[in-house]
Amino acid sequence: MATVFKTFQNNDINSTRTLLHESIPLTGTIVSGTYGGASVTLGNEPNIKNYSHGMFQSVYDYPYLSSSANHIFDLTIGVSTGSALSSSITSQQAKKVNLYNQMAGTLMGYDANGNIIRFDQDGDIAAGGNKIDDAIFINFARLLQKDEIKKGSFNIVIGVGDYTTTMTDLLTITDNGAENNYRTNASVGDYGILSCSVGGGFVQGTGSNINNGLVGLVFYQAGVVMLTSSLFMGTGSGGGVIAGNVPLVSGKTADDSFQTETIEENCNAFRNRINDISFNNTTELNSTIHFCRINNNEFNYSANPTYVSSSKLVVKNTQLDAPVSYFTTVGLYSADNELLAVAKLSEPLKKDPSNEMIVRVRLDY
Repeated sequence: MATVFKTFQNNDINSTRTLLHESIPLTGTIVSGTYGGASVTLGNEPNIKNYSHGMFQSVYDYPYLSSSANHIFDLTIGVSTGSALSSSITSQQAKKVNLYNQMAGTLMGYDANGNIIRFDQDGDIAAGGNKIDDAIFINFARLLQKDEIKKGSFNIVIGVGDYTTTMTDLLTITDNGAENNYRTNASVGDYGILSCSVGGGFVQGTGSNINNGLVGLVFYQAGVVMLTSSLFMGTGSGGGVIAGNVPLVSGKTADDSFQTETIEENCNAFRNRINDISFNNTTELNSTIHFCRINNNEFNYSANPTYVSSSKLVVKNTQLDAPVSYFTTVGLYSADNELLAVAKLSEPLKKDPSNEMIVRVRLDY
């Protein structure tokens, strides 16, 4: 136990913050229903877990009953009370509305009157504009997103071909440019605007919820992606993002399927169209660096009992020799001298009155 202490000065301590990024690719073979062999049917995959409450489903990278399985993300849908669909839903109406309210209340928060803020297409809530009232939610596991999704890195490719050949037409959705253009007016941190493109160009849809290719939001710290159901509206009076009929569930547009099909059936249909998901996660590493400065006249003696024998310093050959010590450990103490942290050196360092040292101790958290 130390008997001599030295107090840190303000310039002896410095804090740093480092962001570490990892690329996360999620191929459609795991997500869209082809994992597990040809005998596996959509909605009966071993890596997809459905629940008796029917409010969402979980996707794993391996059969979920296995101890080796890792949870990837949860998938669900929601409908706002402000949507024209909400009053005509015939399957799980309350659950679909409650899920939207829960996600919007958690992610966007509440206004001054206590009302839930609906998802805004371009993030400019004060200006009004188009709202996303019928949405698909992807909630990524912390195992993948870590502290947050890196801005500007999110990419999802969705097949919008005929239901029997879902991957014949691919729609790319990204948060391109979000590194410098993101929103901060949400209750859970930063979020970016998702836009879609075909052949490298943005799409001007005819649907009321798809303007200038804006199709959803990505909440970086929360690890949640929400997409408008208008991606699957098809042509005609409902509009859509590309030419051709784009049903979500077989023979039904998103409006129809959101009203008449269960949450689980809609999730299965959406998964069947995921071709690829990729993003970079972020791990925030905070460090406090302590510069332990040892002057020439400090710590030249040791409190170790073996340092003295018969009242003589064993490291001195004659009385005139300079004192010397070898230290191997640095202890960081609280203001009341309680040991908080210990740092070990790779080898003993020799200290005598002829030299001075600075030992750099870093605490990561």
